[in-house]
Amino acid sequence: MKMIPPQPFTYEAGRRAVLLLHGFTGNPADVRKLGRYLHRKGYTCHAPLYTGHGDAPEELLDISPQQWWRDAELGYKLLREKGYDEIAAAGVSLGGVFALRLGADAAQSPVKGVVSMCAPIRGKSADDLFERVLGYARTYKTFEGKAPEIVQAETENLKSRPRNRLSELQELISQTGGVLEEIESPVYVMQGGLDSPLYLDSADVIYSLVSNPRKRFKTFPDSGHILTLGPEQEQVFEEVYRFLEGLDWEEL
Repeated sequence: MKMIPPQPFTYEAGRRAVLLLHGFTGNPADVRKLGRYLHRKGYTCHAPLYTGHGDAPEELLDISPQQWWRDAELGYKLLREKGYDEIAAAGVSLGGVFALRLGADAAQSPVKGVVSMCAPIRGKSADDLFERVLGYARTYKTFEGKAPEIVQAETENLKSRPRNRLSELQELISQTGGVLEEIESPVYVMQGGLDSPLYLDSADVIYSLVSNPRKRFKTFPDSGHILTLGPEQEQVFEEVYRFLEGLDWEEL
């Protein structure tokens, strides 16, 4: 089976731009529907692809999470280089963490607003993160067309590889909680009601630590972790759009 690797996307429209950020083991397809929706509403949207995502799962255990954070920053810089001076950031899971980090660094990456969807802020254990890698590996290797026994054997082989990069990712996530008070722009915290307890707890923590009074919180009771692909996605898109429309944009 021929693998079609995921790609970043840019949909250009009006002067208002939105940086869309996917999660760990995900790719821009996770936010593509949201990007298309916002594009139809007149927003320019760009979604980068983090290094190693969409490639062999072994890559995810070798690449520094700081590279993924840099990929998010480069996505922001790409929009600036294209002439978009007003940018909002919205992300799912780890993408939500990165959106919050961008919001906390107003000197380097001023954003008009931040949408955090199912972001972990209480650092997941390296074991939990590794389970995500294993799930990704099974899917990836199956799509490669490998026989089930080969998929199982190669996935089992991953268990012998070092996991220090996952510990680094855990630390990066936890560190983000320490900068939330520095976010000056409005923040919308969105959470799937059917997500795991860690994410439900993280959503409460994020909302409580953001000191900016211009903040919102909403739970989508019938949705799981990837809000942008869940059963309430249309409502999620509408909420993101209404939030963006309420920001203090200067460009029409």
